[in-house]
Amino acid sequence: MPAGGPQLTEPTGRAPGARGTRSPDERAALGRAARAHAPRSGHAVWEPPDGREDPIAILERQATTRVPELVAIRHQRMATSPFTFFRGAVAVMAADLATTPVSGLRVQACGDAHLSNFGGFASPERDLVFSLNDFDETLPGPWEWDLKRLAASLAIAGRARGFDDAERREVVEGAARQYRETVRDFAGRGVLATWYAHLDAAALVRRFDEQAEPADAVAFRRSVDKALTKDSARALARLTEVVGGDRRIVDHSPLVVPAEKLMPERSPAELHEVVGRTMRAYRRSLTPDRRHLLDRYRYVDLARMVVGVGSVGTRTMIALLLGRDDEDPLVLQFKQAEASALAPYAGACAYTNQGRRVVEGQRLLQATPDIMLGWLEIETFDGTVADFYVRQLWDWKLAADVDRMSPAAMRVYGEACAWTLARSHARTGDAIAIAAYLGTSDRADVAMARFAECYADQTERDHAAFCAAVASGRVTAAPPPD
Repeated sequence: MPAGGPQLTEPTGRAPGARGTRSPDERAALGRAARAHAPRSGHAVWEPPDGREDPIAILERQATTRVPELVAIRHQRMATSPFTFFRGAVAVMAADLATTPVSGLRVQACGDAHLSNFGGFASPERDLVFSLNDFDETLPGPWEWDLKRLAASLAIAGRARGFDDAERREVVEGAARQYRETVRDFAGRGVLATWYAHLDAAALVRRFDEQAEPADAVAFRRSVDKALTKDSARALARLTEVVGGDRRIVDHSPLVVPAEKLMPERSPAELHEVVGRTMRAYRRSLTPDRRHLLDRYRYVDLARMVVGVGSVGTRTMIALLLGRDDEDPLVLQFKQAEASALAPYAGACAYTNQGRRVVEGQRLLQATPDIMLGWLEIETFDGTVADFYVRQLWDWKLAADVDRMSPAAMRVYGEACAWTLARSHARTGDAIAIAAYLGTSDRADVAMARFAECYADQTERDHAAFCAAVASGRVTAAPPPD
């Protein structure tokens, strides 16, 4: 269990950010007092504890609830590099973080705040906004766990890019410093000012122009331009074709598999009824104005789709809907939501439906959440009853090319991620107490950078063990067939 024990337990029904009647001075004193049981320098330490569970066993346990024919694809992606292994091994790191010191100051944690889980997306006002973009593991928990996962991801990605020790240290310490200073900034703001704050793509472009190399700035601008084309219209062009006069999702098995192929025993009428129940269940989770919006579209087709690294093997579907005409698409993603990897260590979910857990967490953490967010419980293609959340598949999705970043570019990007994380934690936790705990010195920054390097070592050892398990046949890993 996590260090700091009793302070991890949140009063029933009380949000992580609930502050009671304490004054700002009292909240700051609470933060400074937390240093007594969790010194800032103590965050630098990572040693695998005695009895640490075999990480391969954790991943094998996860595989038991996933689509069997897709698990080998997930394992193949994880075996590619220590960074891809890290992305898929959130449950491994959650168990490890549970043994590290915590201040006892809780937030709505992302749960999987690694470098590639930040990016850009369209706001309802049609601006490109930068924020967290993955909430599968979100749950109330220690702020330290999110920051340590971000820090470790920067160190691991830096190693993959060949950065030397000094370059990696500058990147990670820069991110930790940005988090600390941003929390302090929000501690001095009003509640609404904190809630409205966001980082848009234009501001991030300016950061790259001012602080990164010219080539990095050009590359990032290209990423922004590409993001503006990644929407439902592009999904329509890439994922569908016209067959017999009707628009259909193209079969790219096993990565994209149409519903009729997964359920050959169902007649078209039976399949239509299954989809109808699914859409009605999703519709009930929407607010009245969003229901009205959804009702303007008609359902056309459904397919299973493989996405990401850590999510591979969970049941994920895409639904094609059309509005005004065949060139007015809405592509929705229905993604299975299982219990958060943090749950065994941070506490149980407050919601009975795990999809709702994801949606409510996203609404708390993300700057401007997708207007189509919803949740439901349904029977899937293989007869499994599961919780799902729903969002648009693509809506101006910006993803930075981590594999091509220079040290300067990764420093700028890492600081943007840290700013975003701090803003999310300030919205849902006590920024005054966290800022007081972190203080004004670089003690916590240095500690986070040291932890990141130690955990990068651990990840490389775990990745090597995983690859050995693949080689021995204990773990099956295979790319998708052509």
